[in-house]
Formats: sequence, structure tokens, C-alpha cells
Amino acid sequence: MVVRKGLPEIRDYRRSLERSRQSRVGLDRPTVFSLAGREWDLLPDVFAPNHSPTTGFSLTLLDLAEPSGRRRSGALLEMGCGTGVIAVSAAIAGCAPVVAADINPAAVDNAHLNAVRHGMAKTVRAVQSDLFDNLSPAERFDLVFWHSNYVLAPADYRYASIHESAYVDPGYAAHRRFLTEAPAWCTPTGSVLLHFSARGDYEALTRIAAECGRALRVRRRALFLEGDREVEHMLIEVTVAR
Repeated sequence: MVVRKGLPEIRDYRRSLERSRQSRVGLDRPTVFSLAGREWDLLPDVFAPNHSPTTGFSLTLLDLAEPSGRRRSGALLEMGCGTGVIAVSAAIAGCAPVVAADINPAAVDNAHLNAVRHGMAKTVRAVQSDLFDNLSPAERFDLVFWHSNYVLAPADYRYASIHESAYVDPGYAAHRRFLTEAPAWCTPTGSVLLHFSARGDYEALTRIAAECGRALRVRRRALFLEGDREVEHMLIEVTVAR
């Protein structure tokens, strides 16, 4: 992992909570935004990709940033779908069926709106779920993807709003659950991918993975500009440890 000047500051969960607050109540919050050559609806109380560039980073790491990019196939589950940009972009590229899941009911509505906007309502199903809790037990996916809330907050922190859950993870409780449960939702040849960042605690993630019997392998890494800093982002494959 690349460690750069200012890393302790960008890992500070209080900074992320303030970013959540400003994005949620800011006067510059639009109802429609542009990303990756397309227009997207944005509802109140949903993570706003126009305020944080990381959704665009996910599209790049997944090779979905170009509307005319390579075709895809297979069933996809996006965890923490937010506005549904990634789920809908994957569906447009050929993934089917696609399930877009989020703990935030407003995000579920938002993902459905964007599936309708881009003609993917028959392919993308938006589901309110705390991680995998509300999925059909029989469902299996060729790809399970989560752009995680990788900033580590103290284990005893309690969210002031559901919007904050897109920004920080107290004690990495959600990460522990995801690492433990995600492989069981894959087809025999499926994979689990996690978008993580140097703004998170990779050492803690690695330790939790080992405790869960999981192995982590960085499949892609890239430096992206966030404000005036270059921050490393990673696409991590999660597998059952052998």
C-alpha cells in the first residue's frame, strides 16, 4: 500500500462524518448529476457521487467507466448500491440479473429510479437489505461487489443518520460480516470483490480476514486525486483461505 503525507488525517473518521454532513445538507446537492457519460437521479439522504469521486473510481477499477467499454455477462450483486450507478452500468454492459442492495431505503428507491432512467428496470432489482439479510436464500452470483465504507470508526460509535453508514464502519463490524458471508453467495466459479482505500485500515482488514478464514488478494490498484491528495484505491478479491 502506498503511504503518503497526510494519511493519518484522511483516515480520521471525524473528517468523513463531516463530509457526510456537508453532502447531506449542502445547498449544492442536485437532483440529477453526470458521471461516466450518463445522467443519474439523486434522492435526499443518499450518498452523492458528485460530492465524492469514489463511485467513479469503482467504475474505473471495474472497467465500467467508459459507456462503450467491453461487454459483461453473469449475475451481479452490488452491496451498498447507493444511487445504483455501478449496478446499472454493469447491467448496461451485459450483466444479468443484477441485484442492487442497500441498507438505506432511500438508496433502494434511488437505484430503482436510475434503472428505470436507463432502461434496465427488468434487469436490475433493488433490495433493502442489511448486507445479505434480505436476499433470497437460493440466489447465487457470478460477482459480489462492495464499494465499502472503508473508513474505520471507533467500535462504539453510533450513526447519527443512515447517511453516515456510507462513510464509516464502526469497528469494521460490517466488513467482518461481509468477509464472512460473501463467498457463500457466489456461484462455484464466482468471485467476491471489495473496493478499499488507503483511507481505510488495510492492516485491520487483513487481520479480520484471517480471523474469518478469508484470504485477500489485490487485483488492481491505482492512485486517484481526492481534493489535493493522491490516495491509493484497491480492488481486492476475497477468497476462502486454504
